[in-house]
Amino acid sequence: MAPAAILSQPLEQLRVGDHFATSGRTVTEADVVSFSAQTGDFHPLHVDAEWAAATPFGERIAPGVLTLSYALGLVRFDPGVALALTGFSDVVFTRPVRIGDTLSVVGRVASVSPGEAGAGMVTFTLRTLNQLRQLVCRARIQVKWRGDHGEAQPREGTGR
Repeated sequence: MAPAAILSQPLEQLRVGDHFATSGRTVTEADVVSFSAQTGDFHPLHVDAEWAAATPFGERIAPGVLTLSYALGLVRFDPGVALALTGFSDVVFTRPVRIGDTLSVVGRVASVSPGEAGAGMVTFTLRTLNQLRQLVCRARIQVKWRGDHGEAQPREGTGR
């Protein structure tokens, strides 16, 4: 199975160890400023260039939660099978994300648990990398996942 195709497979077809990789997304100054404004995170490490220059980082860096949000957004789950993000855990930020870094994600199915009513739970491990392929964040996410016998949902553009 092609790595990206696993994000569209019903629960019964997923296997522990299945993996995928995403495209990239560059973190811009506008991203950091907008995120800070929307969340109220005005830590000077993110919004004050002069203050941040005097830190060990030497410049402003993206908030960790912004990094995690972009990682989740880069994973293109098929809404026909991925029903809901139900949790995340074991989030570790391993190095700073700087303005201008390009992030991508490598993911792997860590567990598949059948449930009731045609759905179950899938746990993924996500490794967020910068453009140098350095790990910047790792996390585990849990997703409620539709099985072969789940109620069909309309898909965009199908007219159902």
